[in-house]
Amino acid sequence: MNKFEQLGLSESLLKAILDLGFENPTEVQEKAIPLLLEKDTDMVALAQTGTGKTAAFGFPLIQKIDANNRNTQALILSPTRELCLQITNEIKNYSKYEKGINVVAVYGGASITEQARDIKRGAQIIVATPGRMQDMINRGLVNISQINYCVLDEADEMLNMGFYEDIVNILSTSPDEKSTWLFSATMPQEVARIAKQFMHDPLEITVGTKNSGSATVSHEFYLVNARDRYEALKRLADANPDIFSVVFCRTKRDTQQVAEKLIEDGYSAAALHGDLSQAQRDSVMKSFRGRQIQMLVATDVAARGIDVDNVTHVVNYQLPDEIETYNHRSGRTGRAGKLGTSIVIVTKSELRKISSIERIIKQKFEEKSIPSGIEICEIQLLHLANKIKDVEVDHDIDTYLPAIFEVMKDLTKEEVIKKMVSVEFNRFINYYKKTRDLSSQSAGSSRDEREPRESNGSAVRYFVNIGSRDNFDWMSLKDFLKETLDLGRDDVYKVDVKEGFSFFNTDPEHTDKVMEILNNVQLEGRRINVEISKNDGGGRRDHNGRNSGGFGGGRNSGGSRREGSFAPRREGGFRSDRNSAPREGGFGGRNSAPRKEGFSDRAPRREGSDRTPRRSESFGDSPRPRRPRKD
Repeated sequence: MNKFEQLGLSESLLKAILDLGFENPTEVQEKAIPLLLEKDTDMVALAQTGTGKTAAFGFPLIQKIDANNRNTQALILSPTRELCLQITNEIKNYSKYEKGINVVAVYGGASITEQARDIKRGAQIIVATPGRMQDMINRGLVNISQINYCVLDEADEMLNMGFYEDIVNILSTSPDEKSTWLFSATMPQEVARIAKQFMHDPLEITVGTKNSGSATVSHEFYLVNARDRYEALKRLADANPDIFSVVFCRTKRDTQQVAEKLIEDGYSAAALHGDLSQAQRDSVMKSFRGRQIQMLVATDVAARGIDVDNVTHVVNYQLPDEIETYNHRSGRTGRAGKLGTSIVIVTKSELRKISSIERIIKQKFEEKSIPSGIEICEIQLLHLANKIKDVEVDHDIDTYLPAIFEVMKDLTKEEVIKKMVSVEFNRFINYYKKTRDLSSQSAGSSRDEREPRESNGSAVRYFVNIGSRDNFDWMSLKDFLKETLDLGRDDVYKVDVKEGFSFFNTDPEHTDKVMEILNNVQLEGRRINVEISKNDGGGRRDHNGRNSGGFGGGRNSGGSRREGSFAPRREGGFRSDRNSAPREGGFGGRNSAPRKEGFSDRAPRREGSDRTPRRSESFGDSPRPRRPRKD
């Protein structure tokens, strides 16, 4: 007996469930559906991404809708276009045997007049993103003053994306007596505030522990040097030949660069971020769902709403600013009861974040070593052998077999196997036998980036007339200097931020670049001035290991300034091993088939976006430095 029959669902819904192949309800469905069917009530349901929340509110919503009334009776709000379309399609599948129920998706990037026209024809259920919905309300294109149900799906994601005011305005436009169902993976303060303001004695359902991670996802971290991050990503892909993954970066720029590098190195990859057009996003997602892309490199905002089955790995190329965001990332794998792996590539300075995440998700990370070249070669060789063993033979080759046998008649079976495998494998082993062991490097020489770097005494100490009053802390200034000067993360060190000025070190070979570029940058109309300091950075250190005291000859922010124009930085790449792995062949995530046109298209970058200083890598809100501009 199908267990959905015990939840009180109608025959038409059970028929649709049978068509969809659902056999047993998930925990959130089992808890929510009977309560929502029993009476009209407000509800808060806390459950991880991928636990079946859409069906948990979708089934009872469809059963409660009056199909004979063509007015809008329910509104579902979701954070992104992708999730909006996904929910719409699922609701349509659930209601396929319910005659007269119409569902309309309302989202940005599509014609607002066409969406308004579809609603006017009669839409009992509207699925919308908050921004577009608020726009339609302001224009008088939609009326939600008589709705009976409002669903907030992925509520914490919507609030993280800055939709708080839109949600408040939308809910204020709807009737007080409606039922509000709030579904969320976590319960931050903003979500609790929405619940308190707009819900009346809501029932609360919690699947697992609040904010905890899914039991079907294992968590691993790999400790590397910052400059080895990209090389580590490639090795992890090669060590998992059947990888089908989402790779998360913190910024659009990093997302595009990592995807481009992967494509250059022969991997089947693509970028997904906010600068892509809707057509580009649709093309990328279609290819990812069809598994033509094995590594989807995405920002958190762009990836929200991705619902793709059988994602094997989530790779945190960079950890998010907010701890709770990690939960959403890892929820992209281990869905529908299947096992998945969440990987974090981390530097020593970020290890504290791992501990913070463990406390939130109530699960432990397993520390692992980046596989060595020899280990990867062994994995790939066995993968190739199994691939050959399992391949289906196309008998069209039978015509050519006599000629092939003639060519190979003097070879033994062992020699044929060795040569056949070597055709594919030689390029691979030639690449990895020359590479170093990243794990031993990181364990032995990776330093905590919050500690001052020890040098041989030849480091150059600089004074610069920007500081905490310009919204810099030591980490954000370090990121700003690294981006502006196009240097590696370890090339800028001993950063010491005061109120109106700061100090930092580089090695001597970077001095000309530092002086030339920084002395021609303006920050909010004020020219940056940098000079070589007499202070060697060896003063006393505070509890964070940074220097305090010793001001380099008493220079202040009013020092001499050099006139000149802004020196443009060249487009930066990754300071990893530039020897790309072999592009041909079918190993790991590498793409042996021709790539479809358009996957490697660069999305147009907004002017000046490559000059925006990156946020601090610490969790929580940190001051964001203002953007430098050209003279």
